[in-house]
Amino acid sequence: MKKLIFIFMLLFLVVNTFAQVGINTTNPQQAVHVAGATENVRIDGLNETNNSNNLGSGSTSIVYVDANGDLILGGTGDANVTLLIDSDNYLEDVENPTNVIIQTGVNFGYNPAGDPIGGLFANSFTLTGNAILEINYSVSWSIYNEISLEKKRIDDLRARVIQTGIYFIDTVTEVPIINDVDGNPINGGPWCIDTNASGTGCLEYGGLLALTGQFYNNGDGKNGAYKGFKNTASDYVKLGPGTYTALFAAYLQVEDTSGSGAAKMYLGSGKDELQIVAYYYD
Repeated sequence: MKKLIFIFMLLFLVVNTFAQVGINTTNPQQAVHVAGATENVRIDGLNETNNSNNLGSGSTSIVYVDANGDLILGGTGDANVTLLIDSDNYLEDVENPTNVIIQTGVNFGYNPAGDPIGGLFANSFTLTGNAILEINYSVSWSIYNEISLEKKRIDDLRARVIQTGIYFIDTVTEVPIINDVDGNPINGGPWCIDTNASGTGCLEYGGLLALTGQFYNNGDGKNGAYKGFKNTASDYVKLGPGTYTALFAAYLQVEDTSGSGAAKMYLGSGKDELQIVAYYYD
């Protein structure tokens, strides 16, 4: 009897000990807990060499959980989920009139900026049915105080707001999409995506998504940073069948424009990541 009790207690301790596995921690909070701010998990069966559904370097492969709880990679043939855009540099890396945003006062609208590398049609995608689109982007920008075309770094210590968003156009007609597939204004719009120079009227409306922004100021003259910045955001929208292209809009605003120079921002002057995933539904 003592022997049976001892074996039972030993089995209980073994099961209890291995109920949770901790890596880099002695206090796991889940069945498997990997601790560490920079730690990760690698599964060789999902890498580019061993799995044909891995999209390879420069792209992002989507991981799913099947009915058995197993991790699998989604292939391009998955009927309900399609990776539409996965670009590690979506906009042309230039600083010219195609991607310039001129400083305004507050309460002005957005302006379009940046051309997709290769043009509208090269970056278009087609939806074959109703879908929820997941949009993830990280768009670059640089900022100057331009006087007589001589670029100078802003050094007046004034806080400026750099706000960005993304919208879709019908690639064939080049008309911005304002409503989602259910007829609802996208993101509470319509949004002004092209404001006239005086800020008194809107030239074009669209459905802006993934709105995000940050402040910029510099009082260190030639030593201040002026490029290499990024705005990053994510969002969702429901669109119907059709061919679309994603474009960016932005604004550069300062509260007091008096004596603030002719500040300009260039959108997409560096690397710009864009990923769009379609989740089809009935």
